[in-house]
Amino acid sequence: MSDHTVLHVKGRVLVGPEETRDELWMVGGRITYDRPAGARDVRTVTGWALPGLVDAHCHVGLDHHGAVDAATSEKQAIGDREAGALLLRDAGSPADTRWIDDRQDLPKIIRAGRHIARTRRYIRNFAYEIEPEDLVAYVGQEAAKSDGWVKLVGDWIDREAGDLTACWPPGAVKAAIAEAHRLGARVTAHCFAGVALRDLVEAGIDCVEHATGLDEDTIPLFAERGVAIVPTLVNIATFPQLAAPGAAKFPRWSAHMNRLYDRRYDTVGAAYDAGIPVYVGTDAGGALAHGLVAAEVAELVKAGIPPLEALSAAAWGARRWLGRPVLEEGAPGDLVVYDDDPRADVRVLAAPRRIVLNGRVVG
Repeated sequence: MSDHTVLHVKGRVLVGPEETRDELWMVGGRITYDRPAGARDVRTVTGWALPGLVDAHCHVGLDHHGAVDAATSEKQAIGDREAGALLLRDAGSPADTRWIDDRQDLPKIIRAGRHIARTRRYIRNFAYEIEPEDLVAYVGQEAAKSDGWVKLVGDWIDREAGDLTACWPPGAVKAAIAEAHRLGARVTAHCFAGVALRDLVEAGIDCVEHATGLDEDTIPLFAERGVAIVPTLVNIATFPQLAAPGAAKFPRWSAHMNRLYDRRYDTVGAAYDAGIPVYVGTDAGGALAHGLVAAEVAELVKAGIPPLEALSAAAWGARRWLGRPVLEEGAPGDLVVYDDDPRADVRVLAAPRRIVLNGRVVG
């Protein structure tokens, strides 16, 4: 497909959850709803077209050992692209993946810098491991390097306590979030348990990853403050396997992880019912493979979120939350085409017919 090709998408273009158009064109990599005059080289794609899907918790450039090389990062990004995830919020990575921005055939990435964790309180080689007195400085550093997000590790196993505990004192996290906001960045935090949630929300956090510790006390607080969650249910499904090896040495932690797993669907359903914004993220890149966005949408539906809302959490709603366009006039030509209507059955997402990035068919 040459740079001069006009791409014609026809069938049903899902401009919004309830808004459809019969066709659109892509000229110079941008969307237009006006038929281009005099186009000679026109390629037509038919089907149900969605905005490129969003994986709002993804780690390109990272595997379970730490940073990976460019070739591995490229494979990870292609895995997401082939699943239809064309916009990734990279929720922490020690690798420099800025070179991906120059690749027109790879997903667009919104980076949150590198994880910021308490000393010896996270996965080895993933994070900056620091003490509370340095938190503000590191948040400022990562805010300057990122694409408008900073990632904290809010809780992790405390080996002395034998369970998940909060990583940061309230005053330190409040000052750090205030610094990020002063610099124009939003803040998200890894949290499995409930112990850190109130302090983070009262400090002004914008989002929480996983959020398995939400309960009847913190759900109303999240809803009142409009704090979003990205549940990563495909990752939470691994909790029993994570907990089993530690059962003998850390029985409280192991039992806690299993309780969080057992009530995961109830937790996410209750959060949605309370009005907490919920978005799709897979946690790909640590222990999980890339390309699981369709499976995560299906998990949200299993948790009781209506299919159309779960779809929006990976499409229109997620893009607006991240400040990126959907299928609007002049927007980059990033979309996924399916044989059937994904609004009727989200399982359709598992089988993209065509992947289009910057107006070019790439899959």
